[in-house]
Formats: sequence, C-alpha cells, structure tokens
Amino acid sequence: MDLFEKCNSFTKADEVKQLNLYPYFHPIEENEGPEVLVDGVKMVMAGSNNYLGLTNHPKVKEAAYEAIKKYGTGCSGSRYLTGTLDLHIELERRLANFFGYEDVLLFSTGYQTALGTIGTLPQKGDYLISDKENHASIVNGALMAKGAFVEFVRFKHDDMDDLERILKNSPDTAAKFIVTDGVFSVTGEITKLPEMVKLAKKYGARIMVDDAHAVGVIGKGGRGTASHFGLTKETDLTMGTFSKTFASLGGFVAGPERVINYLKHNSAAIIFSASPTPASCAATLAALDILEEQPEIVDRLISVSNMARKGFKELGFNIVEHETAIVPVIVGDFEKALLFWRKLFDRGVFVNAFVPPGVPPNMSMMRTSYMATHEEEHIEKILEVFKISGKELGLI
Repeated sequence: MDLFEKCNSFTKADEVKQLNLYPYFHPIEENEGPEVLVDGVKMVMAGSNNYLGLTNHPKVKEAAYEAIKKYGTGCSGSRYLTGTLDLHIELERRLANFFGYEDVLLFSTGYQTALGTIGTLPQKGDYLISDKENHASIVNGALMAKGAFVEFVRFKHDDMDDLERILKNSPDTAAKFIVTDGVFSVTGEITKLPEMVKLAKKYGARIMVDDAHAVGVIGKGGRGTASHFGLTKETDLTMGTFSKTFASLGGFVAGPERVINYLKHNSAAIIFSASPTPASCAATLAALDILEEQPEIVDRLISVSNMARKGFKELGFNIVEHETAIVPVIVGDFEKALLFWRKLFDRGVFVNAFVPPGVPPNMSMMRTSYMATHEEEHIEKILEVFKISGKELGLI
C-alpha cells in the first residue's frame, strides 16, 4: 500500500469545484472588515471571527509597524531559550490582570495552546473529560494526552447528567480534568458553566474553558465565559486566541501561577516552538487597550448580532439561537447548502458553509458571524440576499 494512495483517490473537492459550488479557500484581495474584495468584487463579510473589527484599526496596525521597527519580524527562538521579549512579559501581565488570574502563558497559536496545555497537564491514569462538540484543537490535545495513557472520555454535548455519570464512575484516585468550549464555535451556544462548576467541586475535578469565541463577546467588558457567569475564581484555567477579538495571531492560557510555571517548563509546545512575533504581541496589546478603554464595543457587537438574529427569525429561517456573535442558519441537506452558499456568494454576501463531517449529517448550515463594525446597511444587505436566495431554494 502506497502512503499517497488516499491522496490520489480523494476527488470530492475536485467534483464540487467542477460544479462551481466549492466554498473554501477563496482569496480575499482587500479587507475593510465588514466589506471585502473577492475576485475584484466588493462583498459584505458575514463570516469573519474579527468580532470587534479591530484588524484594520489604525492603533492596532501602527503598533504592529512600530514593533517591527524595534524588534524585527521574528524572535528566531522559543520562549524557553532566546525567544522571550519584554513584549511577551508585558502582554502576559496585562492579560492576567484583564481576566483576573494570577498568571498567563503565551503560545504561538490558539490551536497550539490547546495542544500544549491539554497534552501536558494530565498524566497516566488521569481522566480527561471533554464535551463532544469541543473544537478540534481540544480533541487533538486530548488524543496527545491519551497517547501518554490518559483516559480520554467525552460527554454528550452540554449534557450535565452525562458529565456527572462520567465523573461518578471515574476512580477516586484519578485526577479529573474537564475541558469545554465557552462559546461553541459552530453553534454559538454558551456552555453550562455554573452546573459544570458544581459538578467539578462535588467530584474534585479541575476545569479549563476555551474562550476563543467568547473573549470580546460575552462577560464584563468582553472578559469571557467565566466572567459572564461570575465564576472567574471557580474556573481553574481559561485559554484563548489572539486571532479573533484581539486582531492578531497567537494564544494564551490563564490560571494559577504554579500551573503556568509548570507548563513553562514542561510543555513541548512552548519549549520546541518559536515564540509569537513582535508584531503579533504589539497588535494584541493595542487591541487589549481598545477593549479596556471602549468596553461599549462589546455591547455594539451583540446589538448587531441580535439585529441579524431577529431578521433571520422574522424571515422564517431555522437558526440556532444564543446571545453571541455567531448566528447559524440551518439548511440541512448537504447539496442544498452548497447551492445556497453559491447564491449568497454571487449576490455579494460572503458566509461560511459548514457541512459534514464538520457538522452532523443533515445539519449543514451557513455559519454567519458578526462584527461590532457592521452597520445597519450591511445587516440589511445580508438579510435581503438570504431572503431572495432562501426563497429560491424553498428554505423559507
């Protein structure tokens, strides 16, 4: 058997491309936040994770420019060796203060944060317990831990009874580590953190929340899931990314100083990976400045998202409803979803088509997401194009 045989026989993407229905890897030529240029055509962006619209903020761009002038374009080493800048230390201190934790550790990406934390903390015989709809980075971090003979168990999505069943049946001698998305990246649902915290206390477990889609979206001043429920002190670890609200690239985990110190000296993702670039750190710091100085932009984001949510409901679309910046419009059928995406795209609205295996069978959807910088005219355009295209396909 040739290793490349599966590659040569994989033709599904080619078949979809031939039908002119391929929704992925479309290059953006210009990006102004709510509007983008694709194939020379200006479109309304309704699928970005740039939740506060800061990727084009003058202060954020200027901070990145100035960091390159001072430090160059990269660090050329890991944090463990020659790759630590004063910028890294400053950002860790600022984030710890913002989120209300003792300490923070930076990683080069959000994905790497999950692998570097989840793959390091549990040891042989420990129980790693994960929501079934957690992000792929959490799943892959758990699989790394499983390779070290950690027991990896998944509970039914947002089902606290099933979580308790697992906790109850795990050995008293095993350490227990519960990991969950704060805001689930596909549906925009907020995890049931209060119930989870009660169970963790009852069974002596620790909790980590992935707030990639929660920071800047929910919580006091955009401080995420634990803040949203008033449970920061009861939430052991919070991890997140800089590629969304913070308009940059990188990741972080926040928690007790002793835990962060352990990760610094034991996580392969830190020791054997180049550190975040100066421009990335400076841009994140500038975005954090804006979020702290203008917390009202979080309210603006939710207001815009609710405008779209209300509009979809009034039109008769089937949506997943939660108070976040993600508004999934359920289509169901795989082929109809691709046709829907194409009609939206051709009419000037750029959305994300989520189809199996990324979602369950018959749950294909348009995952729309919003920015604080969307104006009412953008939302009206999105809704109008969805209305026309949805009627043509019999979705409404």
